[in-house]
Amino acid sequence: MDHSAHHHDTGTGAAHDHDHDAHRNSHGHSHDHAGPVTWAAAAKATLHCLTGCAIGEILGMAIGTALMWSNAATMILAIALAFVFGYSLTLFAIRKAGLGLKSAIKVALAADTVSIVVMELVDNGIIALVPGAMDAHLDETLFWTSLLGGFVIAFLLTTPVNRWMIGRGKGHAVVHAYH
Repeated sequence: MDHSAHHHDTGTGAAHDHDHDAHRNSHGHSHDHAGPVTWAAAAKATLHCLTGCAIGEILGMAIGTALMWSNAATMILAIALAFVFGYSLTLFAIRKAGLGLKSAIKVALAADTVSIVVMELVDNGIIALVPGAMDAHLDETLFWTSLLGGFVIAFLLTTPVNRWMIGRGKGHAVVHAYH
C-alpha cells in the first residue's frame, strides 16, 4: 500500500515515523506477521537483494581489477559496494512509501543484512575458490563466468534463507508493510 499520499517528510523524521506506523497499524499492517511463504515470494526478495549486490559487486570488481589493486583490496571494495547498493535499493523504496529516514534505515538493515551477508559469503567464496578467477582481467571470460556463476549459486542458496526469514516475519517481510 502506498502511503506517500498521506504523509510528507517534515525533516524531523520522528513524528512522521510515528504517524506512519500508527496509520499502517490501523490498516492491519504489522512487522510481526508470519506464515506460509511461497518460493516465488522468497525468490523475488532474493532477486531484489541480488540486484543491489550485483551492481556493487560488479562495480567493485571492475574498479579494483582495472586499477590493478590487490585481490584483497578489490574484494573488500566489491563487498562494501554490494552492501551500499543492496541497502540503497531497499532504502529508496521505503522512503518513497513515506517512511522517515531514521526508520527507513532501520527497516533496510533489518530487511537486507542477513540476505546480503549470505549472498556475499557464497559469491565471494565461489570467486575465491575458482582457480585463477581472482587474477583474471576484465576482458577474460574467466572473470565474468566466475562472477556471474557465483551470483547464480548465491541466489540458489540465499532463496531458502529468505523464505525461512520471511516466514518468521523477518528479513524482507519487514519491507512488505511498506509496499
